Amino acid sequence: MFEEERKQKIVQYVQEHLRASVQELSYLFNVSESTIRRDLKELEDAKLIKRTHGGAVSLESVNFEPTFIEKEDKFKNEKEKIAKKASEFIQKGDTILIDSGTTTLYLAKELKKVSDITVVTNSIIIAYELQTQDNIEIVIIGGTLRKNTRALVGPISEYALNMLRVDKAFIATNGIDVEEGLTTPNIIEAATKRKMIEISKETILLADHSKVGKVSFAQFADISDIDKWVTDEKVEANIISRIENKGTTIYIANY
Repeated sequence: MFEEERKQKIVQYVQEHLRASVQELSYLFNVSESTIRRDLKELEDAKLIKRTHGGAVSLESVNFEPTFIEKEDKFKNEKEKIAKKASEFIQKGDTILIDSGTTTLYLAKELKKVSDITVVTNSIIIAYELQTQDNIEIVIIGGTLRKNTRALVGPISEYALNMLRVDKAFIATNGIDVEEGLTTPNIIEAATKRKMIEISKETILLADHSKVGKVSFAQFADISDIDKWVTDEKVEANIISRIENKGTTIYIANY
């Protein structure tokens, strides 16, 4: 088992059982107690668990991943505004990639006003949303379905993406932090997002203020990998300044 996979499983185990001892984790993952202690320190530094004397306890609020349905209506007004602003970057004839996510789903709804574009997506929900649009060609990448996020991810997804090139990729995230970059709770989904960014000429992040300062388990991009970030007006000015200093242009959706 790779180190990152082990650490993700440690977080999952602690979340499910609320607490775990070093000895218990050492036995479960067949590694030394010193290795487990190092893992726990790194996980605590990433704000994913809290270390205790002899083990760790859950920090569900940091690494909890709500379902797609649970997230869809949260900050609905902000997401609709972000999607409307993001749609302004799409031109006739573009080939775009839309990542799975609730804000990106609102972008898909805006695309009904755009003609002659190709949409590549790993979202079964977004593909369904666009299925009746004669002016949009849809390419669905294959992969393993993560039911929690309704996203197709994994090696098959990455293989399909590797054969494609797109003009713009619209990416979703669970967390955005100036130092830690963009993160998501699942390692496999992070790798798929990383490939999406790699094949795009331009990467555009869609994320509301609630994602700011959050750090999840797996990083998939640095701030400098993002060309544009479309967000809402509740993001603090000092965060905007620090992120713009890393080369990302920020657009505030304030219709």
